[in-house]
Amino acid sequence: MLSAMPFIVPQRDIVDLAGDALIGRDEALEALNQMGLDKYDVIYSWKNAHQYPESIFKNTLKNRTRQVDTSGIVAQRTKRLSSIEDKLKRYDWLKLSEMQDIAGCRAIVSSVSQVYDLVRLYKRKYGDHELVDEKDYIRNPKSDGYRSYHLIYRYSNDKRPEYKNLKIEMQFRSVLQHYWATAVETADIFYREGLKFHRGSPDWRRFFALMGSAIALREECRRIPRTPKNTKELIDELRVYALRLDVKGRLTAFSKTLNVIGEAATRRAGIRYILLELNASEGVEELKLFGFSAGEIEAASKQTETSERFSTRGRDTVLVSVSDATTLRAAYPSYYLDTTLFLQTLDELIS
Repeated sequence: MLSAMPFIVPQRDIVDLAGDALIGRDEALEALNQMGLDKYDVIYSWKNAHQYPESIFKNTLKNRTRQVDTSGIVAQRTKRLSSIEDKLKRYDWLKLSEMQDIAGCRAIVSSVSQVYDLVRLYKRKYGDHELVDEKDYIRNPKSDGYRSYHLIYRYSNDKRPEYKNLKIEMQFRSVLQHYWATAVETADIFYREGLKFHRGSPDWRRFFALMGSAIALREECRRIPRTPKNTKELIDELRVYALRLDVKGRLTAFSKTLNVIGEAATRRAGIRYILLELNASEGVEELKLFGFSAGEIEAASKQTETSERFSTRGRDTVLVSVSDATTLRAAYPSYYLDTTLFLQTLDELIS
């Protein structure tokens, strides 16, 4: 039985001030200073407050995923500070307290049909939690090639009123959709061009859009907008970009130089949370892993905060929980710079 995490939910108006201060709004920073508050302390209190409801959602997701796919993978993560900052800058109307994906759970299943089986399980009813938004990026894929199914809930449980209305994002995707998404993340780790946010190299963006369409074709789903409708034209153009960018050579090179430290420690009995610290800056590729038990969540959160607050360009930190530590690499291959399965799929599509 899970117990509530010992984190306080800060007032939402203070959370919004901290979010505004994070992106450089002087009046918000001045207001926090007058109250004797630090923007980072407020933001991390807000992030940490989501961990209890997030764990509840993850446990339910584990059980429901097993019903549709016994080999499915389930993971949870809290949004990184750098991603929060980037999103607030991109959407200047967005307030931190209303951001829908501060906390999230993800299920990776074998097929698109299993994705929709899982969605149907959730659409029946999910306790008192309120479904506030849903996006089907499989039937309506994004123009960059992203495909997945999202459900956004507001947490509600009379036994834990302090967490009421905190939002949790649920993502359901097929393994092929997962290969695509994590390959984009891996490329972004090195090139730092914001490919996930429709920025950066036009060639890389076109390649991933074409690859998204080719995978959709394999899954008998709708293709990505503004990619060829003719299958031969689609594959021919995909092949051109794969060769022009040397996709296979570049993505393979990333993982070959990665030094992984501490992986064995995450497989100890009782490990619930894993902190991943990736340094891919200035020719140094190193991934450090730290394992924590359920009772060490405060220590895990504190170490995550320290790592994020003092990170430099080329460093990424994320605190995650997976259904089984042995599935960590499969759930988060981008942190291992591992695009093996993505590249195998590419070879199959263009051969």
